[in-house]
Amino acid sequence: MQVRLHSHRLPRKALLPLEGRSVLEHVLRALKGIRVDVYALLTDSRSVEALAPAAEAEGFSVFVGPEEDVLARYARAVDHYRLQRVIRATGDNPLVSARAAEALMEIHSRSEYSLSHFLGNPLGTGVEVVEAGALLEAESRTRDPYERENITTYFYRHPQGYRIGEIPCPPQWAFPEARVTLDTEEDYALLQSIFSDLYRGLPVEIDELVDWLTRNTLSRAASAQED
Repeated sequence: MQVRLHSHRLPRKALLPLEGRSVLEHVLRALKGIRVDVYALLTDSRSVEALAPAAEAEGFSVFVGPEEDVLARYARAVDHYRLQRVIRATGDNPLVSARAAEALMEIHSRSEYSLSHFLGNPLGTGVEVVEAGALLEAESRTRDPYERENITTYFYRHPQGYRIGEIPCPPQWAFPEARVTLDTEEDYALLQSIFSDLYRGLPVEIDELVDWLTRNTLSRAASAQED
């Protein structure tokens, strides 16, 4: 999981509170539901002091790499942990779904993709799965600053030689117009409403999130018609 505290739009957003825990803690706890060999938080030297205690408390090791060159940060982590595959998540998605991640990993393995992700699920619930060898190859080939800050962009811009899976998510998880990531004060207000209604001490899974989004969208539509 990649996270840093010095974002431009909403600084230190990973430490904002949501129902008694920080955004970061919710992300970490959700990701622990994915069955993998290594749980690691990838951050930079300016953020590590504030982030490490929560990560270590949740059983994540902490790896420090470049702040802006996130691709290099991942490549160094791949070498350090001797990884074969990376499940990439970010620290601004407290509603990331372990259930969806496990379903994606199964499809990814079966289809022998280099990189895969679901389409149509609410923005902020998904992960990307990328083969470590492909990631190291991208790191060695690109010097484009945007591709190095956004680690899978290289593959979408240079798809030759890679199997990229952009997979429609299961219908019960589909809500493509929904946004539950954290970038702005408005995003934070929405997350506060969702967690107030749904959080009961365990990660909120994608099924009940989509049900909540559906009910509240219909409710807003009805109110708009009455007005």
